[in-house]
Amino acid sequence: MKALQAYLDKRNRWNDIFKGEQFEIQTAAGRQRVADCIDSDLSPENLSCDGELSRAQVHARYKELTKVGGQLRAIDPSVKFYEFS
Repeated sequence: MKALQAYLDKRNRWNDIFKGEQFEIQTAAGRQRVADCIDSDLSPENLSCDGELSRAQVHARYKELTKVGGQLRAIDPSVKFYEFS
């Protein structure tokens, strides 16, 4: 669960700068919100930074995000993902 926690920490630090929402996985709604963020990060435009990243960078990001999604799904199999199955 290290990858999931690292993802949450990174998102929460960024959101803290702008006084945004803090993500959590203690509730079903919180877990689904995190799943939605992972889905957003996995969209082709976001994953490749609109084509600015190299193939290796895109692959590394995809691998990390699918790992995070898998760890979240292990905690709660009912979360819905649309960008990866």
